[in-house]
Amino acid sequence: MRIYELAKELKMNSKDLVVIAEKELGIKIKNHMSSITDLETLRIKKALNIINSGKKTKEKKPVIDDDSLDDEIDINGAIIKPIDKKLIAPNKKPVQITKPAQSNKSSNKGNQGKTTNKSNKRNDNTKNQVPNEPEKKPQAVKQKNIEIEDSIVVRELADKIGVSVNNIISKLILLGLMVNMNQEIDFDTASIVAEEYGVTLTKKVVVDELEKIEESIELQDTDDEKDLEPRPPIVTVMGHVDHGKTSLLDAIRDTSVTEREAGGITQHIGASQVEINGKKITFLDTPGHEAFTSMRARGAKVTDIAILVVAADDGVKPQTIEAINHAKAANVPVIVAVNKIDKPTANVDKVKQELAEQGILPEDWGGDTIFVPVSAKKNIGIEDLLEMILLVAEVQELKANPNRSAKGTIIEAKLDKGRGAVATVLVEKGTLKKGDMVLVGSTYGRVRAMFSSKGKKISQAGPSVPVEILGLSETPQAGDLLVVMDSEKDAKSIAEKRKDKRHLETMNATSKVSLEDLYDRIQKGEVKDLNIIIKADVSGSIEAVKQSLLKQSLDEVKVNPIHGGVGGINENDVMLASASNAIVIGFNVRPSVAAIELAKRENVDIRTYNIIYNAIEDIRSAVKGMLAPVYKEVVMGRAEVRATFKVPNVGIVAGVYVSSGKVTRKSLVRLLRDDIVIHEGKISSLRRFKDDVSEINTNYEGGIGIENYNDIKEGDMIEAYIMEEIKR
Repeated sequence: MRIYELAKELKMNSKDLVVIAEKELGIKIKNHMSSITDLETLRIKKALNIINSGKKTKEKKPVIDDDSLDDEIDINGAIIKPIDKKLIAPNKKPVQITKPAQSNKSSNKGNQGKTTNKSNKRNDNTKNQVPNEPEKKPQAVKQKNIEIEDSIVVRELADKIGVSVNNIISKLILLGLMVNMNQEIDFDTASIVAEEYGVTLTKKVVVDELEKIEESIELQDTDDEKDLEPRPPIVTVMGHVDHGKTSLLDAIRDTSVTEREAGGITQHIGASQVEINGKKITFLDTPGHEAFTSMRARGAKVTDIAILVVAADDGVKPQTIEAINHAKAANVPVIVAVNKIDKPTANVDKVKQELAEQGILPEDWGGDTIFVPVSAKKNIGIEDLLEMILLVAEVQELKANPNRSAKGTIIEAKLDKGRGAVATVLVEKGTLKKGDMVLVGSTYGRVRAMFSSKGKKISQAGPSVPVEILGLSETPQAGDLLVVMDSEKDAKSIAEKRKDKRHLETMNATSKVSLEDLYDRIQKGEVKDLNIIIKADVSGSIEAVKQSLLKQSLDEVKVNPIHGGVGGINENDVMLASASNAIVIGFNVRPSVAAIELAKRENVDIRTYNIIYNAIEDIRSAVKGMLAPVYKEVVMGRAEVRATFKVPNVGIVAGVYVSSGKVTRKSLVRLLRDDIVIHEGKISSLRRFKDDVSEINTNYEGGIGIENYNDIKEGDMIEAYIMEEIKR
């Protein structure tokens, strides 16, 4: 409640109320627009009651004892005093705050007799001796110290203190709370009421059931030394963007990931296992851009050896230093792979010098860090690097117990249309088997199928083995721990508790805002927190985007990511943004038609990106007041792919039905699969039957060809849009 609203309710000047709150209660208030909590409101009202009692007003009097309460209630009911009390006693029985004279008469019916207030007049009345006895009984057992939890029912509080429930209700009404005997009040409110009776309340220490369960799970992680067996090393590849980390892994595992990534940058964590000389090595590939610091950190936590890739022609960069810090924090040995030595501008000595300044000293310079010159493209030094990895692993004596229930870490998770929730797990201890009931963060499920890093079906996976699993009820978050449970009931119970806890932590609400007017509202003091909802195609990206955006906070405004999820932007996301007044950021995903319409109605700002640099730059510019958009995207319409046709010399043409808006010949298009962006490009052909047309409107069918792209499937959505120039 704001100060001016409370002053209006109390019929007094806002300035006087501010003075009283600060002097009497020590509540710091800036001005009449400042907000105060419900507890502070109660304290102020109570203080004013005490101040007014000092003035000895005729109508209102501070309630200190039960008799004064009775008198005041009689005054409020002065309209019915001239009437015979016997006639009105039955009518007054349902009233929560019972008048003393009437409550005694209703006691004969067994309802209010036990909670009737004391009265000297009634003590003299022999007819009322029966209801007086239960009143003396609670007074005899009245406790001076009472222990309660965070909240308590009004009736229960009255029983514990040993007074009438009507007295408690009356005091709560004077504090501005209209409650009945069956409602709950919080600890602070109960403390204020208890003080009136000289009773001290203390908060009972409640054992968090979830914490207790978590502790028991942790205790099960210890293994006897005799049960441990050698396991493959887990190696994390780290380094600056474009220094050749993924290319190096490609040379090792003979795969090509880089071509599928936007901008040629690895933006999802991957895990794979290779074998050399009969020994296995597990590799984690972490992204190189600074935006994915958290993903690199997560990789370092589960790793045994860190491979630091540095380009021989580029040297040490900021992300290289971050990778070094993560490796040091995780206390793992570092092997430096000096890549691109085949380039004419390569300078290995310069790299050694720059790394020495960061505390990474080569062995040939008297240090303990192994340096291996390599060339991923020319396949030079790859075998030497693998041998060094096995050598360092041998020194570490890496061991784990394979003969126990499995425990692992989620490296990546995504939602697949055909297979449901798919999670990549790196098993750390024990053996994960097909059919195991697993608990993963706030989700659970039975492992229906397992796939190796090469896509082959397997039935079990031991320590240091990365596997893809199916069967989880929901998509987990990257970094969640996987634990095998004994029963589905236990797994479901813990998952629900974790989900409730996570939901409570993410609830937040501030004023609505868009990036365009953010700076102006910051200057006016209207915005202190910029709430952001992040949706992405994989969960690893969500965590990374969160950490990057948090770095954009300033003294005037805090960037606050309140929610993240996998999949397209839907109506629930927009409603959450509307309720918490947040901006929705989509990374490699798009909003559904319903979400777009709802966002227009709710004035929710939705921003979509496929390269994370742009998202970070927009937020940074908006916070600093330098956001200057030149073009604005205008969605023209959407068309559903209902069939595909192969046309000679043209390729695949989509037979579509325009479900909303229109598709024009000059539109740019996105191909969406489950609201996730698969491709962006231009329209190469637009037809109605055999005729070329300039546009296709809502509820009409036609054919659309996408320039230089043929991977179109039935059920895909084609979103048409144009870039509209913003006049400045």
